[in-house]
Amino acid sequence: MNAFTELPLSQNLQGKLAAAGFVTPTPVQAAAIPEALEGKDVLATAATGTGKTLAFLLPIFENILINDQRGIAALILVPTRELAMQVVAQYDALRERRTPAAALVVGGLSEKTQLQAIRSGARVVVATPGRLEDFISRKLINLSTVRMLVLDESDRMLDMGFIPAIRRILKVIPSKRQTMCFSATLEPSVKQLVENCMINPVRVALGSTLKPAENVRMQAIKVSQEGKKIALQQLLSRENGRVLIFARTKRGTERLAKSLVSGGFSAAMIHGDRSQSQRSAALAGFQQGRYQVLVATDVASRGIHVDDIDHVINYDMPQIPEDFVHRVGRTARAGNNGRASILFSAGSEAADLQKLERTLGIRIERTQLDRTWSEPAKVDENLPQSRTIGLLPGESFQRGARA
Repeated sequence: MNAFTELPLSQNLQGKLAAAGFVTPTPVQAAAIPEALEGKDVLATAATGTGKTLAFLLPIFENILINDQRGIAALILVPTRELAMQVVAQYDALRERRTPAAALVVGGLSEKTQLQAIRSGARVVVATPGRLEDFISRKLINLSTVRMLVLDESDRMLDMGFIPAIRRILKVIPSKRQTMCFSATLEPSVKQLVENCMINPVRVALGSTLKPAENVRMQAIKVSQEGKKIALQQLLSRENGRVLIFARTKRGTERLAKSLVSGGFSAAMIHGDRSQSQRSAALAGFQQGRYQVLVATDVASRGIHVDDIDHVINYDMPQIPEDFVHRVGRTARAGNNGRASILFSAGSEAADLQKLERTLGIRIERTQLDRTWSEPAKVDENLPQSRTIGLLPGESFQRGARA
């Protein structure tokens, strides 16, 4: 399939796709959508940023248009509120006037509004497992009419401990249904869950799910611990586009974001202790360009779906290799190019970097900063592929947007 126009979709849906600028499908969309439209179970693994959301929304839309049965037709389970909101936003961008709005069922938002959407005849529910279980236990939602189930980013749901909740949810929805599972990786626990809830699924596996996308240029910058913040500010001063920075802890995220704001950068932050309104405001400001920089933890990262993030900076080393893949997956989305940097110091962080490379089977180019960036900045002759940098090749010196 080379174009969405080749799909047997309704004329209105084709028009919506064209108006939204969707012309050529990504590989995962080309492989999964035709099979899903035939009603088959689909198990798809592909790197983040490859268009998995549209791959399951189009079959859902077509199913709803064909079948006018009352009740909830499709249930989409996702790991975080932010991701649920992203899915609903894309659903709303494509739905027709006669198609009811999707119901968002997540924690941290008005329960009254969510229940009103369900009672108004929503055909699609996008939910996080915890809040959905709560609604089920209180008999506030009826899932007996569900014909399609989507498990989106199931690997992250495993990381967040949602697999037991998903198993309980599966018990209250019809066993006769179509199930689609989309994930960046396929952990053993997820694989076991999939085997129990899917029937002869079509397997779609595109590229290495445990490696960053090939269109991401990666570099590891050696700095002293004392000079990390100075190095980061120097990197940011050379940026024009959006920059996403990952810190390991909530407290570290707070400190770093406040330090950047004090340094004159337009920065916001997202982590697990922020309220939903704070997280939504930070993400909206980042998307709309009011903030050039967003500082986030790994737990919050899955809800960050912005197509034009130019640079992902790992201020702190990721705890596990999979976290690095997901971090890097925030840039170079939808076929675009992107950059990813790691700031690391000698000792344990250097060892962690080598372990990361061995596990993922990749080689990250080593760079060092100018002496004016960070002190001390001694050349390590034993560091392979090292070079001293001021600017990346092909870049000009222009300061990024400031507050």
